[in-house]
Amino acid sequence: MATTSDSSVSFNQTDTRSDEMNSTIEQWIDDLVDGVDDAQASAEFQEWLDVQSRFHDYSYRNTLLIKHQCPEATRVAGYRTWQEEFERHVKEGESAIWIWAPIITKQCPECENSPNYHEKSDCDYDETPPKEWSKGLVGFKPAPVFDVSQTEGEPLPKLETEATGDAGDLVDRLTDIADELGVTVRIVPEGEWTHGEAKGICEQLSLVDMQPRVEVRARENDADLVRTLIHEYAHALLHFDVDDDTERSKREVEAEAVAYVIGRYCGLDTSGSAFYLAAWESDDPEVVRERLGRISRTAEELIDVLENSPTP
Repeated sequence: MATTSDSSVSFNQTDTRSDEMNSTIEQWIDDLVDGVDDAQASAEFQEWLDVQSRFHDYSYRNTLLIKHQCPEATRVAGYRTWQEEFERHVKEGESAIWIWAPIITKQCPECENSPNYHEKSDCDYDETPPKEWSKGLVGFKPAPVFDVSQTEGEPLPKLETEATGDAGDLVDRLTDIADELGVTVRIVPEGEWTHGEAKGICEQLSLVDMQPRVEVRARENDADLVRTLIHEYAHALLHFDVDDDTERSKREVEAEAVAYVIGRYCGLDTSGSAFYLAAWESDDPEVVRERLGRISRTAEELIDVLENSPTP
């Protein structure tokens, strides 16, 4: 059984670990769905976004597992990775954080199972022997990792960020990656802004370049401008083809969540974000899972493009 302590869980029993990990994720989503009109649900959601901002390249399932076991985690790695790559050692008595790790091995070209499962399946493929099969993803298994706070040893190398406390050159970098994202962007001077109180807009495909068009209102606060740009980029990548007004209002939460994750990742203070999860009240758990997945994937895509963009 997973045990609870100070709102955290641990997965100690080997024979039930996989089931407990899956159950914890499903229960969290069910609770989120049941309480979308409750302030506590919004707080839980924001806590998950905090973890997602620190582990942007992890799936939402893994960041949920980290949140429930060690919500204050900032950097995780396996036991040997800490030893061999960072010259740090896991402290005695520390409990592992369990996440899902991919199983990469040779797989049948037809049924895509590993050799062992292929032998037990009804698949008749026998054109090439297993030793000649290509490797691929055949599943996931529980894997133990530890947060840096659970280790001791050599100091970690400093991680560089593009901004700490201010937006730095993020406005220029975000506008420079628009073409790569397939978006047309324009920062509109205050005096030319024609969209009322809105800070930004994302319009449907332009007949000129067949790309979503993002416009944001210029302002002195570059950090706020960055957040608006990311919010509208998220709409461009996720929602430009959504015509239903009810669904578009629900996806406002997704876009703001992406902006929150990336803003935090870039060192900006995004604590003023408000997530009105009541917009998801009518959604069933599967739809909420899809929304969480979209938030994770979109944040990862934008961060990867931003990381790989040349400095202006």
